Amino acid sequence: FLVLVFYLVIICSDYIGYPFPTAPPVDPFAKIRVDDCGRTKGCFRYGKPGCNAETCDYFLSYRRIGADVEFELSADTDGWVAVGFSSDKKMGGDDVMACVHDDNGRVRIQHFYNVGQWAKEIQRNPARDEEGVFENNRVTCRFKRPVYVPREETIVDLHLSWYYLFAWGPAIQGSITRHDIDSPPVSEHVVSIYKYEDIFMPSAAYQTFSSPFCLLLIVALTFYLLMGTP
Repeated sequence: FLVLVFYLVIICSDYIGYPFPTAPPVDPFAKIRVDDCGRTKGCFRYGKPGCNAETCDYFLSYRRIGADVEFELSADTDGWVAVGFSSDKKMGGDDVMACVHDDNGRVRIQHFYNVGQWAKEIQRNPARDEEGVFENNRVTCRFKRPVYVPREETIVDLHLSWYYLFAWGPAIQGSITRHDIDSPPVSEHVVSIYKYEDIFMPSAAYQTFSSPFCLLLIVALTFYLLMGTP
């Protein structure tokens, strides 16, 4: 018996001061890869030519993963960034997914439905595997939602093609407010989740005059300035 006690003391002494196991650290938000754009995922970039997910005014990517579509959104804002799925290019009657930065520093994924010119939050949220971060004055998020959903007015089937509405803006106490610009960008054509493109849309600061009327106006003004007034 004494021998058994002796061995138990030796074994237990090896664990004296041994720390209890700790919970594994939370994985940091994986940066959005733009080199996959147009190949393994579709992307929309709005802002300065050559911008990426960390420098564009607005960035969105999408890719199919099994029965889901994974979306990545990022915008130069401290409030919210969103994408809307619309049957036309106008706001109203649209299914909207938004990533909202709240007062606690978290980024939450919310579901909205555009009623006229304002967004109504819908409790039924199709998002899953949600993650988001607010860094360097940018809201960035990633989430999945099913391709197919039961027929529902406020949730569209993503296997169909839709115009994508892009918007971002400030938030007050975790509630979204009006978007930053009067006319947020919209995809030029309906978007199919089965086709991966890398589309760049210049922001107003980088847009050029390309219409014949504008070119003619520029030439006329230049001629006027060079010749002087009569």
